[in-house]
Amino acid sequence: MPSSRTTMSSITASLVFVTIFTTLLCPSSSFASKPHVINFRSPNLYPESLTWDSSAQHFVVGSLRHRTVLSVSDAAVVDTLISDPLLPPNSSLLGLALDQPRRRLLAAVHSPPSPYSSSSALAAYDLPSRRRLFLTPLHEPSATDSSAGANDVAVDFSGNAYVTNSAGNLIWKVNLDGEATILSRSPLFTANPVEGGTPYSSCGLNGIAYISKGYLLVVQSNTGKLFKVNADDGATRTVLLNKDLRAGDGIAVRRDGVVVVVSSRAAYFIKSESSWSDGAVYDETALDEKRFATSVTVGAEDRVYVLYGHVMEGMMGTSEREEFSIVEIESGKESEGEAVWVYVLLGLGLAYFLFWRFQMRQLVSNMNKKTA
Repeated sequence: MPSSRTTMSSITASLVFVTIFTTLLCPSSSFASKPHVINFRSPNLYPESLTWDSSAQHFVVGSLRHRTVLSVSDAAVVDTLISDPLLPPNSSLLGLALDQPRRRLLAAVHSPPSPYSSSSALAAYDLPSRRRLFLTPLHEPSATDSSAGANDVAVDFSGNAYVTNSAGNLIWKVNLDGEATILSRSPLFTANPVEGGTPYSSCGLNGIAYISKGYLLVVQSNTGKLFKVNADDGATRTVLLNKDLRAGDGIAVRRDGVVVVVSSRAAYFIKSESSWSDGAVYDETALDEKRFATSVTVGAEDRVYVLYGHVMEGMMGTSEREEFSIVEIESGKESEGEAVWVYVLLGLGLAYFLFWRFQMRQLVSNMNKKTA
């Protein structure tokens, strides 16, 4: 007869396995978690841009109506990171980029047109001292719409900044000392038809991201095209995609190389196996169009977040709002794949358990024979 200790061990192991199996079988209570949502407050901020500061572990947002840049924590604690009253009145701080090695913040500045100064500029700030390092005017005399100039900014490992011009369809390059040149005004930027009568028909080059291999990825709002631009000489090619990125605005790159482009209605998940000679949109995540997402960033643990800044409302100039949101988004197809792997592991675990039970029965049977 088997010992009571052996029998109790068998029962305990069985109960532990059943508990684990039941828990994992209910995704709502285990591996399926709600997206992270940060509702933060700042009167009439209307932020258009969002980035993640991995060193300080907080988000950074600009403002459509104020000459300020704020930090936002995971717990929705808001702090003024930069306040620059020396910028022209009614300036907007649009695209933001963090130069982590030098602890600098770069901000694309748009100001009301003036006969004495450019309406577009790039500002650089030292984060430890919060002191402005330079304010570089960005000129483009051939731009046809002075209301839409400098838009988004990216930075490379050497500290060079790259700024998109949404009106003139060009890219500026600003070096570490604040000296600006035009990197690219490729004919490809104006080679595609523009859909008229849409809110984004006058908005050309928009979101921009630097890729470590030495090139930029730039999305164009009014055509939905994605461009690959050499960061040294400005050579440009159109990335061949299986669909246009309609009204594409902000852009971010995950550590695994997946690119996420956000529009007001959807976030596009895109991957490439050819260093972005071509690519494929493999999933879309629907967004709340009324809250008008404009920017996307990759936060801690490679999690993707979009900014709901209500900027269309803010551009009207007649409304007031205090609450805005930073919301985590996921690819539905990737989540399905993760769930499949969980069930595969469960199946393997069940198979192992059944094998173990068979072995235990054999052991008990042999012990019974010996004690008979």
